[in-house]
Amino acid sequence: MKIRVSEKGQAMPGPTREIALSAFDKLEHTELRWLGGGGVMLNSRGIVLMIDPVLEGFDMPLLFEPPIAACQVPHLDGILITHIDNDHFSVPTCQHLMGVCKSYHAPGYLAQALRENGLPGTCHGIGEKFSIGPVEVTATPAWHNWQNDSPDHQYRQWKREDYCGYWLDTPDGAIWLPGDSRLLPEHLEMPQPDVILFDFSNDSWHIGLEGAVKLANAYPNAKLLCIHWGTVDAPDFTPFNADPQVLLDKTEKPERILVAAPGQAVALKGHTVYAS
Repeated sequence: MKIRVSEKGQAMPGPTREIALSAFDKLEHTELRWLGGGGVMLNSRGIVLMIDPVLEGFDMPLLFEPPIAACQVPHLDGILITHIDNDHFSVPTCQHLMGVCKSYHAPGYLAQALRENGLPGTCHGIGEKFSIGPVEVTATPAWHNWQNDSPDHQYRQWKREDYCGYWLDTPDGAIWLPGDSRLLPEHLEMPQPDVILFDFSNDSWHIGLEGAVKLANAYPNAKLLCIHWGTVDAPDFTPFNADPQVLLDKTEKPERILVAAPGQAVALKGHTVYAS
């Protein structure tokens, strides 16, 4: 596990690996790359997607440099966004990618917010399936409507269906991003994924450590690619300050835990997962 410690004592990943233009080429397999925070890039046989990309414009200090700038992205077949929080929905990033991105996908209210910002947002209900090339995507349930508890955000009633995760069936295996969410019973009843994009933030509106252990042990054959940790400089802010090290003695088959650097390729081929 390549974990470093910041000057303030916060766990952080290894140095960023720059994403080269060749990462967007047609492949004979599927590759995942963590973009930092909750963001991920996927290239499946040449179909390139980004989920929750925040490549610029975030309003908190960072512990890393994003592995690619929006102006460097040559093409995208789609952007999937899980919810409206600005560490997942970056208006500047999405607008700067509009000239190279073919489609934008989001749940409920967020699809409307995309359109209000001049972006062609397509709305998907929870459980809805849609395809982007050979990748079949399903919007999965999430519970993250924390805004209803915040007086500053009570200008509307926030619904659970305004937030989602994504299940991606690729030619090389199944990838699941549960998204920012408290643990739901449905999360323990999914098919067996090959990779879980694993947010284990110990925050009351995230899965928390106990929930993360339950989720990991419910799918003992899935690789766990840790995201949403160590890239925002916030040692006292629970959504961002988790340490993957604490999972080791609580998780069945702890060798499944993948602590990749931002931009590092994690390959999926024939249901086998390996980091390069």
